[in-house]
Amino acid sequence: MKSIKVFIILLICLLIPLAIGGISGFATATSITDWYVTLNKPSFNPPNYLFAPVWTTLYALMGISLFLVWKSPEGRDRNNALVIFAVQIALNFIWSFLFFKFNLIGVALVEIVLLWISILMMIIFFRRISKLAAFLQIPYLLWVSFASVLNAAIWYLN
Repeated sequence: MKSIKVFIILLICLLIPLAIGGISGFATATSITDWYVTLNKPSFNPPNYLFAPVWTTLYALMGISLFLVWKSPEGRDRNNALVIFAVQIALNFIWSFLFFKFNLIGVALVEIVLLWISILMMIIFFRRISKLAAFLQIPYLLWVSFASVLNAAIWYLN
């Protein structure tokens, strides 16, 4: 029975970021094919087909990390880690709407810097509980670093 409970917790942990990413992707998809294509973009802008598999992988890694933290013993470190996870996933969700839905490139740039800081904080908080959970978030931090530079370049060019 315990293994079924652990599996359900893992599934929930995976579904949380995947669902949040899926909802924001679905809600902003038309802007990507309409508004986004009209923007001036830097030469290092990746092709659109790359974003979905990268984000899906990052959301899955978030879910695994969340599971590693969630299954740790209850306490202040765990609670703080779960709160910072919630903050960063909320900022992640909001960025898509600011940038793609509302076309607020400059506001999205400020917000993605806050997202980057929250991811760094998440890594620090996760490391107190699980080095693996923290390590699994490094690709996310690197991708958001790249996305921040891309956001800045698009803001500058437009």
